[in-house]
Amino acid sequence: MTATPGTRHAFTLDDLRRIMRTSVGVDAGVDLDSDISDVEFDGLGYDSLALLELAAQVRREYGVPIPDDAILEVPTPGRAVELINNRLAEA
Repeated sequence: MTATPGTRHAFTLDDLRRIMRTSVGVDAGVDLDSDISDVEFDGLGYDSLALLELAAQVRREYGVPIPDDAILEVPTPGRAVELINNRLAEA
């Protein structure tokens, strides 16, 4: 989903799951449809490069830059959703 200028869209865990699947991929055996909010990214098979790609995709789709250091400090998908929503609110 690409955000339309002037509209607000709360970024959800489902949005993050979609980006994780389409831009980064999913390791075999990882169930992104389960409750992954508090599962650490490395436990889901996502390393720092995958997180940087996730942030780049958020910027492309939503027009909101996520600083590299900020996304790399986020341990879980739930915290990533919080970070992205905070950045959207600031934009």
